[in-house]
Amino acid sequence: MEFGLSQEQIALQDSVNRFLDEKIPLERVRKYAENTEDNGLDIWSGLTELGIPALLIPEEYGGVGLGSLEAAIVAECLGRRTTPGPFLSTAILATKALILAGSEKQKERFLPKIADGSLIVAAAISETTGARRNAGISCKNNELTGRSLFAMDIENAQHILVVDRDNRLYFVERDARGVDITILPQVDRTRSLAEITYTKAPCELLASSENSNIVSQVVDLGRVIIAADSLGASQEMLDQAVAYAMQREQFNRVIASFQAVKHLCAEMAAEVEPSRSLVWYAAHALEDLPEEAHLMACHTKAHLAEVGQFVGKTSTMVHGGMGFTDLLGLHYWFKRLGYNRQILGSPESIREDAAVAQGL
Repeated sequence: MEFGLSQEQIALQDSVNRFLDEKIPLERVRKYAENTEDNGLDIWSGLTELGIPALLIPEEYGGVGLGSLEAAIVAECLGRRTTPGPFLSTAILATKALILAGSEKQKERFLPKIADGSLIVAAAISETTGARRNAGISCKNNELTGRSLFAMDIENAQHILVVDRDNRLYFVERDARGVDITILPQVDRTRSLAEITYTKAPCELLASSENSNIVSQVVDLGRVIIAADSLGASQEMLDQAVAYAMQREQFNRVIASFQAVKHLCAEMAAEVEPSRSLVWYAAHALEDLPEEAHLMACHTKAHLAEVGQFVGKTSTMVHGGMGFTDLLGLHYWFKRLGYNRQILGSPESIREDAAVAQGL
């Protein structure tokens, strides 16, 4: 038995990394984060040429037909570069919702457009992982009323994936009547968040979404993908800390020779490396071990949230005062990890979900 990636998965990883190394340097990320007029569509277009939005989409709808593990591999690569783009909402959450709950007509209508990059879908499903006061959606006569908080990847989206109080899934046109969008300020400027208010907004129910287990499966996949993104960001912060320690000198010695700095880097590596196998196993379980999938998704997202927090703090400590400057840009990964920690459930709330699932 081989506990590693296949040759095809390694080739996918290499092709994504080559594209990101060439097209998404830190300066490109900085430009996107600092320029409110930069929509980042050139980045999504490049990823589309690699087939990234089509990863999970079956071949009969113009997709690549790969699985959750391949999606996690790509997410790790994107996290290492803090890549802007709607990968989570469009290529993962909306695609999975359509595959599980969409009618044949809905699949034929939406999936090919997602696969070719012409359709971007925001995801307003945070209420499933922690309902806020005065939030939540109700549907009557195919019209939505209510409010969604922390809708993900709203920038450039033409449609919104919405979940109501009964865990039913809908597609709503962004420009439909009764849809009011307020962009929310947030720490991680490589992603967009919004508060959306619906006032009798016309909607389209995904045919099979009345099965509440479908929403749980969509959220589980999203949590594993976020964990993979955090893994990539953590690995990059570790690598940057080691590289900095190897060239920064004090008292005529590189600081990597100081035992305290060695310990900091070793502790980060001891946290990051085992997490990779955890993410891979959780992604594998989503499709091949359904009886373990939910618990693995919960544990993986919660664990990577804690690992990311530790690595973000420790890497910044290794860099000293330089770690807080925009020159190095370390804060982009630090903020990415902070965003990932909270979206689709904090580690505390996710561990409560896992306890409930086990009857504890």
